[in-house]
Amino acid sequence: MIIGIGAGNPEYVTIQAVNALNQVDVFFVMDKGATKEKLVALRKEIIERYVKEHRYRIVEATSPERRREAGNYAGSVEDLNRDKQQVFERLISEELSDGECGAFLVWGDPSLYDSTIRIVGAISRSGRHELEYEVIPGISSVQALAAKHRVTLNAIGHSIEITNGRRIAEGFPNHVDSVVVMLDAQNAMRRLIDEDLDIYWGAYVGTPDELLIAGRLRDVVDDIERIRAEARRQHGWIMDTYLLKRRGDAEDE
Repeated sequence: MIIGIGAGNPEYVTIQAVNALNQVDVFFVMDKGATKEKLVALRKEIIERYVKEHRYRIVEATSPERRREAGNYAGSVEDLNRDKQQVFERLISEELSDGECGAFLVWGDPSLYDSTIRIVGAISRSGRHELEYEVIPGISSVQALAAKHRVTLNAIGHSIEITNGRRIAEGFPNHVDSVVVMLDAQNAMRRLIDEDLDIYWGAYVGTPDELLIAGRLRDVVDDIERIRAEARRQHGWIMDTYLLKRRGDAEDE
């Protein structure tokens, strides 16, 4: 199974996910190093909180690191996914007995900026394992961010776009009025301060370390960058998302 476990708050786990968790014999947990040990701890907390019906095992494995090559982002991600596929196949071969159910717990929702579905699908298509799998959706950081700021993602009758920091650095799209930005490691939002935009920013949304800032982009961008840098130094990692809206967009007809 591929189970979406939400954006950080154990209470974001859906009833469907709880039922799925209680069918699992082996939980595969990918360890991304000491700086992200809280992510492993939160996964274990969710398992311990919700799995009540049977015994289970937790198997940890070191997650491969992406080799960062300038100008070849897509290629480096493909290489990373191939490395992860080798780890996943080893876990399935060595840790999962016939008839047992294994699961990968995916932060947020498995369909959004995560490759677990692609990797497990590739393993299934390879024919090397008799593998059936199900995907359980989860509450994404996008949904959690909008709820925390008490805003809608789109204006009435308008579209939204979900993109990443690399794309938003090229400019605010002309065809939409609202953009959700994920994976912005370089504070690309600053390139848009000449646009008349509101920003709703959040880091570690749903966790005890949650940070939220909202306002006119040009007025709060310095605060966001400063607080973001402080949080990264404190925790060793940052997980943030933000919504940009053109100012004056009507929320009601």
